[in-house]
Amino acid sequence: MNQIKSDKKVLVGMSGGIDSSATCIMLQEQGYEVVGVTMRTWDVASQFATPEQEEPNFILEARALAEKLGIEHHVADVREEFKQVIVKYFIDEYMQGRTPNPCVMCNPLFKERILCEWADQTDCAWISTGHYCRLEERNGNRYIVAGDDMTKDQSYFLWRLPQEILRRFHFPLGNYTKQEVREYLKQKGFESKAKDGESMEVCFIEGDYRDFLRQQIPDIDTKIGPGLFVDSKGVKIGQHKGFPYYTIGQRKGLGIALGHPAHVLRINAEKNTVMLGTADDLKTEYMLAEDAMLIDTNEVLNCENLTVRIRYRSKPIPCKVLPLENGQMLVHFLEEASAITPGQSAVFYDGQRVLGGAFIASQRKVKKLAADNMEHFK
Repeated sequence: MNQIKSDKKVLVGMSGGIDSSATCIMLQEQGYEVVGVTMRTWDVASQFATPEQEEPNFILEARALAEKLGIEHHVADVREEFKQVIVKYFIDEYMQGRTPNPCVMCNPLFKERILCEWADQTDCAWISTGHYCRLEERNGNRYIVAGDDMTKDQSYFLWRLPQEILRRFHFPLGNYTKQEVREYLKQKGFESKAKDGESMEVCFIEGDYRDFLRQQIPDIDTKIGPGLFVDSKGVKIGQHKGFPYYTIGQRKGLGIALGHPAHVLRINAEKNTVMLGTADDLKTEYMLAEDAMLIDTNEVLNCENLTVRIRYRSKPIPCKVLPLENGQMLVHFLEEASAITPGQSAVFYDGQRVLGGAFIASQRKVKKLAADNMEHFK
């Protein structure tokens, strides 16, 4: 890292929205010299007010705020790299019958890495974003802690951030609710900004992800084609449009009438089959996870109050964890869990503190592994 000029200089990832705008103002008030960088990752039509506009609205808004605050501002045009890394991952996951977690991958692989590079280039000791979470020092490690506003908490998406990045971070919004942030902006004279709407969950998609897949893979319907709906015994019960268009737990838009509500239980990309069943069929006591990134493995194994969230905004489920010889983890749920979705993240918590996470793996062998290891969880 370059020699740092000042430990009061911070680089802020400016999206042009409410949260990063409030972050800039708060840090200035705390005495930091703020430098802003806005990433141009993927252009979507709604981001351009006029056809002649060369840059999307959020860049113009971020630049205008920077000028008003008197802070240095940069634009990082990373569209090609974003396409090759994050969009490719998103498409590849669906083409393998998994459901991607683009925000989880984007933070360590892309956004925070680029923020670190820009922080070094601009001699900033610190990095900050408008995420609703906090940080806590414990036993020589830095932990992400859920924000006070649980409806906006974004700790779930940040479990893959390594210690070297976390040690440079500030999260000023962790102790605020979204409404409090809006009120704060009003008080600081940014009333119109305080009224801005929420941003899209997946920043590069407008509308249905299936349309996005068709845009990016024009021959997807020829390449994949229709496949079979099967029941839990493998018996053919109908035809579907192609496995990438379905996700675990999906009930609506299946295009099949069985006389009772049907849910997607399993997706087999190799055979292009989609297994359907009832809501009860989705329930399970066990889950397999892989590619874990834990701050302290022993802490996770011995945590008496360990919980896991298996999707964004899902309730934390009490659980126990057993590492397996193949590198996977067998997770035993102590309360009801449903719709285990390969490709999504399983994030482990002690209270509100993130202990790490893993990706949900294929569940094909989970029943056998659970039976083989049942004694461990007694």
